[in-house]
Amino acid sequence: MLGSKDKAPELTRVVKSRLLPASAVVIEADERERAALAERFSLVSVETLDAEVGLELCKKGIRAEGGLRARITQACAVSGEPFTVEIEEPIALRFIEQGTAALTPSEEDEIDYELTADDCDEIEYSGDSFDLGEAVAQTLGLAIDPYAEGPGASDARKKAGIVEEGQQDGPLAAGLAALRKET
Repeated sequence: MLGSKDKAPELTRVVKSRLLPASAVVIEADERERAALAERFSLVSVETLDAEVGLELCKKGIRAEGGLRARITQACAVSGEPFTVEIEEPIALRFIEQGTAALTPSEEDEIDYELTADDCDEIEYSGDSFDLGEAVAQTLGLAIDPYAEGPGASDARKKAGIVEEGQQDGPLAAGLAALRKET
């Protein structure tokens, strides 16, 4: 999900790991950032993107909890027509210092291993700061349905002669129906 090594992240909000803000961090992507994110995620546009994330020091790193809201326009997976999607996505991450990633349970323990509230996605960082903006951008990217269908998808299928699941039209369906009657 990360952008190319040659390109800077489209949405950057650097937070010092030793000086966490007392209140939630509010991120509102500006026009340039939204345009760059639209290009990154192959969207028609990102009209709005904002997030509110609380940061808290915990024994395994820095817990980030909150949510993001976005309004995007993407192309329908069937017709290619643009349509608007509203996204509301929770954010539950943990930033950890590079090299301190949690160990995966061994295979013998895996059966009894249960996820707890403390088992959230981990993002490693190095130095004395981490990029909360990039984490929000990645969360948005994961929330986008690449196969989303717009309101014109059914009409586009019909026009192309594609039969939807459960639909019994066309010569093949008629032939199958005739065979069923014979048995």
